[in-house]
Amino acid sequence: MTMKFALPFLLTPIAAFANQAQDIERITVSTTRSTAPVSTVPATISVITSEDIAEQLAHTQDLSQILGNLLPSFSPSRQKMTSAGETLRGREPLYMIDGVPQSNPLRNGSRDGNTIDPAMIERIEVISGANAIQGMGASGGIINIITKSAGDFNHQMSAGFSTPTDGGSDSQSYKASYLFSQQLDDISFIGGVSARSTGMYRDGNGDFVGLDGTQGDTQDSTSLDLFLKVKYQLDNEQSIQAMLNHYKIEGNGDFVAVNGDPATGLATSAEKGDVEGDTPRNRVTTFTLDYNHSNVAGGNLAIQLFTQDFAAMYGGGTFATFQDPAYGESIFDQSQNKSQKFGSRVTYNKDNLLNSQFDIATGIDLLSDETYQELAQTGRHWVPKTKFNNIAPFAQLRYDGLEDWTFNAGVRYEYGKLKVDDFTTLASYNSSFVEGGEPSFNELLENLGVVYQVTDELRLYASYSEGFSMADVGRVLRGINQAGLSVESFLNLEPVISDNRELGFEYANDSFNIKASYFESDSDLGSRLQADADGIYSVQRERTEISGFEANAQYYLTNSTTFGASYADTEGQYDGDGDNKVESDLGGSNISPTRLNLYWQQQWPANLSSRVQANKVFDRDFNTGEEFDGYTTVDLSLQYQSVEYGAFSLGIDNLLDKYYITYYGQTRPAATRYFAGTGRTVNLTWNYAF
Repeated sequence: MTMKFALPFLLTPIAAFANQAQDIERITVSTTRSTAPVSTVPATISVITSEDIAEQLAHTQDLSQILGNLLPSFSPSRQKMTSAGETLRGREPLYMIDGVPQSNPLRNGSRDGNTIDPAMIERIEVISGANAIQGMGASGGIINIITKSAGDFNHQMSAGFSTPTDGGSDSQSYKASYLFSQQLDDISFIGGVSARSTGMYRDGNGDFVGLDGTQGDTQDSTSLDLFLKVKYQLDNEQSIQAMLNHYKIEGNGDFVAVNGDPATGLATSAEKGDVEGDTPRNRVTTFTLDYNHSNVAGGNLAIQLFTQDFAAMYGGGTFATFQDPAYGESIFDQSQNKSQKFGSRVTYNKDNLLNSQFDIATGIDLLSDETYQELAQTGRHWVPKTKFNNIAPFAQLRYDGLEDWTFNAGVRYEYGKLKVDDFTTLASYNSSFVEGGEPSFNELLENLGVVYQVTDELRLYASYSEGFSMADVGRVLRGINQAGLSVESFLNLEPVISDNRELGFEYANDSFNIKASYFESDSDLGSRLQADADGIYSVQRERTEISGFEANAQYYLTNSTTFGASYADTEGQYDGDGDNKVESDLGGSNISPTRLNLYWQQQWPANLSSRVQANKVFDRDFNTGEEFDGYTTVDLSLQYQSVEYGAFSLGIDNLLDKYYITYYGQTRPAATRYFAGTGRTVNLTWNYAF
């Protein structure tokens, strides 16, 4: 099951409940960048373990769906290559791989949730709610994907097959992976390869699920992941580690979209055909070099250097935005984001600073990002080449000198500088000339938190934190349609600063555990996505206010039987009329629906285990005119462990074959994106380690 740390309380595994306090102290979550026990961190933290991931992979390979199944405040998966509109507590989370940001702050193409194959993931650490622990982009929280480490096995093989119950050969999917691990005296390494061939999805009526030809789709695609990690222990106190991951996913181009009709309830579909232009794809290469010294002036020093090369191709069309008389009529084009990041993170932790009862975590983060967006078929730049340099020193103090109380306070200083040369927007934006410049930003982010352990079973917390993110500079720049503007004077380039407050509690005894929290997040100059008639999003800068409630409970009936429930309700509004007062509901591209997740997990005799989970998303009407009819899906997974032949799993996604239109299809209805969800799909997987 998922180990939960609810600001800052731990939901421990069944077998560990008798030693809850000790387990809390032993757990280390690298995402917090602190050696302090998780029980003293004023933030909602969840650790999705390798066992949790395996249970979910039994019936889905969709990382967004896995997160939504386990985190109630995460949006329903779009079941596509894009993660646009998938939010955590109503704001975009920052995806990371081993601490390396996957998002592209200058031109957010919403592909950061699809940059690694699940076969290479050891666990996922999630901090819900805005914070500045990892810096820019974590306005909704942090999703840090921790890659595999050398383990007890030398070889690990996996193979899988899936098919809709109403599907044919064109709907069958295959996956396979191989990992090799070796641990010697001073050096350990792990390497692997994973490949997937994904067929067409089918809905609850047995029809093809519609293809997202513009943003990209995971159906009718192939993917490949190459992974290598090497660690060298220099001595008892020092180590150095290198990690390389190359991931690509690309559409096959064998099917084309068929428009639906939201007015009559006809879902967008697909049919065999040849895709014009290049197929949508993601190609991401991430490299990290980590140095750790456990005794520098009595503290721990961690230094990370990283680089990432990112390219995302989107599907094309004869969209009005791409038209230009200089290139002819009915121009077909498609966009591609390219970004290259270099950065470093230095973190130093020391307990009992100057022999006091204060602990400190401090350091500095550096980031250099160069991004542009091109129209691949004509060679035009939609977003000009933009450079961004960011420097962010931080310091966090923790005091636990009072019995049962822990106080946290910290600051992070963000300095960012953009560099944009003179450029001219596309003809559809009036070929507007924009004077370049080098605007800079300075923000001091603060956070305060307190934890009070009322009894051994009850803990309370309260916190205030400020978050920092860019407002998708590329979207803003490419949409300028007035001559005479300059980059340095353009207000919409200002970053998004969010003020976040949270209150919560957790009660835990030997058989029952419940946690609940209420949160608020306000931005004087927020960032809202608004789609045009072609489905191309632009950024609206307005005051936004978000609030919500989430709860999570587990009941351990026996050591073999667990029941669980989680619930989240998020509300959000923005200032649509410019009077600095919010009055309009944030829509489906920004706010997730109210949802309830239930599960029953059972360990049976003869090495057999099972999990049944139900996910319900509730109806919602927005005062801006959007409507959503909720739905409920049920999933089943069975796992059998054989000492001789390995592990076998059977997973059935959408067990009851429910037909439904997805949350985003309903709240942003369009003929090209009125997508049904996937119907009943059977997955068979074999894993063998030796």
